[in-house]
Amino acid sequence: MRTLMVQGCTSDAGKSTVVAALCRWFAQRGYSVAPFKPQNMALNSAVTVDGGEIGRSTALQALACGVEPHSDMNPVLLKPQTDMGAQVIIRGQVLGNMQALDYHAYKKTASEAVLAAWQALTSRYDVVIVEGAGSPAEINLRDNDIANMGFAEMVDCPVILVADIDRGGVFAHLTGTLDLLSKSEQQRTRGFVINRFRGDISLLQGGLDWLEDRTGKPVFGVLPYLHGLTLDAEDAVDEQGEHETDALNVVVPLLPRMSNHNDFDPLRLHPQVNLRFVKMGEPWPAADLVILPGSKATRADLAFLREQGWDKQIEKHLRYGGKVLGICGGFQMLGERIDDPDSLEGEAGSMAGLGWLPMTTRLVPGKQLRNVEGRFLPADTRIQGYEIHNGITEGPALLRPMLQFSQRQDGAISEDNQIMGCYLHGLFDHAQAATAILRWAGLESREAVDYDAHRQEGLDRLSTMLDEHIDMAGLLSAMGLRQGS
Repeated sequence: MRTLMVQGCTSDAGKSTVVAALCRWFAQRGYSVAPFKPQNMALNSAVTVDGGEIGRSTALQALACGVEPHSDMNPVLLKPQTDMGAQVIIRGQVLGNMQALDYHAYKKTASEAVLAAWQALTSRYDVVIVEGAGSPAEINLRDNDIANMGFAEMVDCPVILVADIDRGGVFAHLTGTLDLLSKSEQQRTRGFVINRFRGDISLLQGGLDWLEDRTGKPVFGVLPYLHGLTLDAEDAVDEQGEHETDALNVVVPLLPRMSNHNDFDPLRLHPQVNLRFVKMGEPWPAADLVILPGSKATRADLAFLREQGWDKQIEKHLRYGGKVLGICGGFQMLGERIDDPDSLEGEAGSMAGLGWLPMTTRLVPGKQLRNVEGRFLPADTRIQGYEIHNGITEGPALLRPMLQFSQRQDGAISEDNQIMGCYLHGLFDHAQAATAILRWAGLESREAVDYDAHRQEGLDRLSTMLDEHIDMAGLLSAMGLRQGS
């Protein structure tokens, strides 16, 4: 068994990227390798080969390893529903909803699931690369910690610390984090990686020498800022890019509990699509296509959308001939009513939908988790993706389905062909389906971006970056390995 844990001085320090890079590097050299994240808090998730649910970034790391995502790779997933509570998923399956204090008390039990999942992985793989969460120096969260040093101490694995120099204060981040750790945690911290550096490395050398002298620990390397790298984000919404002036204008309202915003990454890369996330208080822009995204709290997000007046803006957009697409929770919003009798996403009750499709949705226990493929009916084009939802939707709108699977149909298309929606995530991940959907929205274009190929190219780029900028022999030694072993 060989395990290395990557922890960060802050959120978004680059832990996910470094883990993905290490996973691809080991896989390219013939190791059997798997990612592991003991605890994750994110609204972006993926369906696993064993019918579970894990964080999207961990699924990307599994892709880097060349293996199918498995629920053992992320045994605790927290999906926030409010500022104080979240849905708790243990080894891929929903345990229930918990308030923050209740979950903090539950962590002793959760640690058993974490340890069992880690043991299962280490019995199947030569190398396990572990990702921490947030920072190990969050003093208020140290009791019963399973996300960072608590896990590392539990399984006795080495740790490297990653810090982001692009945001400033990198030496304070590293030395401050190290100083706040216990003696045993300091000892298991083998060294540092500095991420997202721009400029002349010689100007940084004096600081690197000081850091190594002060801490007695090596800087394994300084990773460059990689322009144009687009990989599945854990939670942060990447800024959209502008492309051609005659491109299709796609607008997505940025909802407080928006889930699986990775659905839109292929659109950001498409050279003929201008994608814009509209934030609270911003003026509504001109659009050809409005996409209502998935949501972890559909009724609350629908109420927020109305509070912003966005429902009126979208109604105006439809009057002028624009198109609207709803995905998962966004699909549910398009109907006449959403019922939540079992308090799955908040207080029990019902809410009127936008009323643009004749259908109703009832949230029921038992989350639907599956990877599927079928046909996009308007163009009779192959489509594939994944479903993560609790809702059952019924009504005459479903007599005009959007998708056909082997034994069932999904989604709905309005009689005037302006509105369409379904439960499937990943609609734009594959070029043929993305091209067909964008053509429905009004874009006569060349084929869309092959997002799968784009991911693979990005992961290969990360592996090459390690060879060029990291002392891999030193890192292997910290794991008890040697080059070529």
